[in-house]
Amino acid sequence: MDAQALKDLFGSKVRFWTGAMSVEDAAVKQLQNISELPVLAGHIAVMPDVHMGKGATVGSVIPTMSAVIPSAVGVDIGCGMVAVRTNLTASDLPDSLAAMRAEIERAVPVGFAYNADVLSIGHEGVAAAELQRRYDDLMASFHGLSMFTGIGHFDENRMARQICSLGGGNHFSELCLDEEQGVWVMLHSGSRNVGKTIGEAAMEAAKKHVAALDITLKDQDLAWLDDGTEAFEQYTTALSWAQDYARLNRDVMLHKVIQAVEKTLGRSLSITDEAINSHHNYLSKEEFGGKSVWITRKGAVSARAGQLGIIPGSMGAKSFIVCGKGHEAAYCSCSHGAGRKMSRTAAKRYFTTDDLEAQTAGVECRKDDAVVDEIPGAYKDIDEVMAAQTDLVEIKHTLKQVLCVKG
Repeated sequence: MDAQALKDLFGSKVRFWTGAMSVEDAAVKQLQNISELPVLAGHIAVMPDVHMGKGATVGSVIPTMSAVIPSAVGVDIGCGMVAVRTNLTASDLPDSLAAMRAEIERAVPVGFAYNADVLSIGHEGVAAAELQRRYDDLMASFHGLSMFTGIGHFDENRMARQICSLGGGNHFSELCLDEEQGVWVMLHSGSRNVGKTIGEAAMEAAKKHVAALDITLKDQDLAWLDDGTEAFEQYTTALSWAQDYARLNRDVMLHKVIQAVEKTLGRSLSITDEAINSHHNYLSKEEFGGKSVWITRKGAVSARAGQLGIIPGSMGAKSFIVCGKGHEAAYCSCSHGAGRKMSRTAAKRYFTTDDLEAQTAGVECRKDDAVVDEIPGAYKDIDEVMAAQTDLVEIKHTLKQVLCVKG
């Protein structure tokens, strides 16, 4: 559906930052269902990477009053990005990055793997000591949260060991070059199984809550939890904990990837700026229009005026470091990436490993059947996505991947 048709359909209930790009019918239907919810506190803001998601639409920003919608956050609570610029330049890297990729894959488990042999960060130095302190504090606070017994069963040992593991799907770690040939380290991951468990349990609790209110929804996945209920308190507290877990997970992996790069190069490197670490599947209480509302960003990033963020393309495409412009109508948000234009199943039917090889030329990465669904061609054109949100963000750096480890 094109921009004019969307405006005619939704009026002021939904605002789109999709430019000339069309929006798939399935995503439009999801947005229709969301826009009819009685707990909304304003219009829905739709980002240019919009596409159909599980429960709620990816690339949407949803304001609610005195209620939260667990499916609008999703199951990968706190999923997001971290990126940092190093003092390395392209000339410091070897001609072949195969050994470096192998070292990063050893340092940071991918897929369903996790650190089965250790329960601690296990690094030396000031940075490692601070990560270890945060890890210890986070694990200690877990035991004091009664909501975990009320909202789901957890494998605490697995949860502790999954710190410093990437996960699967579109999660990745990368080395990128900026416009001045500076080397950046970038990661995409979230809260692993603990976030999934919280999310799924909360969605079921929300369905029971709405059913008890004798409310019939067009999409049961859009059920909500009302403020003041026990389930609401349990979920929002657990969610906040999982968001902290996801942020720490990215910081620990960043530390490990940098160590892997140093080991491969046989030299130390330094960080030139503070790391940018931001969620894009999360919930927060924010002020808009003089009201305190719950803002749920599902596949969207906070982009307040002067705030730095990360908008990655697909592997083999460009990524961007951006600065927010604080656009109030978009709830000070921007896209979280390029956004899929094709399902994983469809991508595997349509593309071959030869296509993957061609589209990731010049990038040290896997090029086998298992990652064909992550081929750049399965995603929207990142340049079109960026062109659609020029009033939301300013591009500060354009990055090009040279090494990518997929989950």
